[in-house]
Amino acid sequence: MFLRAVPCFTLSIAVAAWGYSPRPDLDAGRYLQALAAADAELRADPGNALALAARSQALTAMMRLPEALAAGRRAADLNPRLGEALLARALARAGTAIQQKNLGSLRGVSAAMDDLRGAVKLDPGLVAAWMALGLGYEQLPGILGGSTRRALECAELVRKLDPGKGSALKGTILSMEGEWTQAEATFGTALAISPKDPEVIMSYLDALGSRETRKGLGEEEQKRRLAREARRLLPAARGSARALCSVCDALIDAGLGEEAWNAALASLSSVDAPSLIHLQLGKISARTGLHADQGLTFLDQVLREPLEGGSGGYGTAHWRRGQILKNAGRKEEARAAARAALAFDAKDAKASRLLDELR
Repeated sequence: MFLRAVPCFTLSIAVAAWGYSPRPDLDAGRYLQALAAADAELRADPGNALALAARSQALTAMMRLPEALAAGRRAADLNPRLGEALLARALARAGTAIQQKNLGSLRGVSAAMDDLRGAVKLDPGLVAAWMALGLGYEQLPGILGGSTRRALECAELVRKLDPGKGSALKGTILSMEGEWTQAEATFGTALAISPKDPEVIMSYLDALGSRETRKGLGEEEQKRRLAREARRLLPAARGSARALCSVCDALIDAGLGEEAWNAALASLSSVDAPSLIHLQLGKISARTGLHADQGLTFLDQVLREPLEGGSGGYGTAHWRRGQILKNAGRKEEARAAARAALAFDAKDAKASRLLDELR
């Protein structure tokens, strides 16, 4: 095996004994809660490496990458033997590299992979690090260390720790390789084991809606399956904003924008992160042209409230506003929205494209 788990007590067990354990919130996508808890720990002890690592991971999910990288680096400097610290620095480095889009980003990606390898060596039970490492191996070209074989080895190790997530990771890797028949069966196993796990639902629907799957199934068959599977998984996704957003995206891709709108709207009173649903409703309006005025209202609300992580951040909300305003012929307001998005990320290709379309 490329990276072999060794017998040990995992960090999570040790941390639980100390009383502060951010991993459950981070794994559940409760990034605002994880950030608040980390900040409280840091007020009591500014040198708490675990709290700095949790803070960094939450900030990365919120696309606050400079702050995330600073916190991740400090956590790793304070405790280079802490797997969570190396994971935090890896995620911040990878996010920064993706945002930079230049030659320097290659060094950032390479450093992130080194950190991930270090994280799983220090804490073989850290599922989030194995998941990120597996995806990294699959997505990177061979010249940068990418390897489908190693990616699948990571998935097998995750399956020993969390069978549902491990099967979902394997399904994702197989789908990216264009092996949809095998991927579909593997996702079926993942959903049978963990039918309400947001990560499993999201991974499955993302893979089903991917370009690679479209090549294998054809566009119309892909749309038919997206509609069927989104409807089937909707009841299991209702409590999770992240899973519900994936269901809505699948419905949009299937040409069922009104159905996606209704599903998102009906979930507002029951999901764990309403801010993500507000953003999703704006996204549905921007992509379909439906309910434009309400979509703008929801996006305005997003910009006034704390936004849960894992969403693309406030820059995405401004960009979606710009799309809706452009479609409504309100070009000056659309330009202002595109510029606001670029203020969050000067290299945001989608916001730049929108601004060019409005010149």
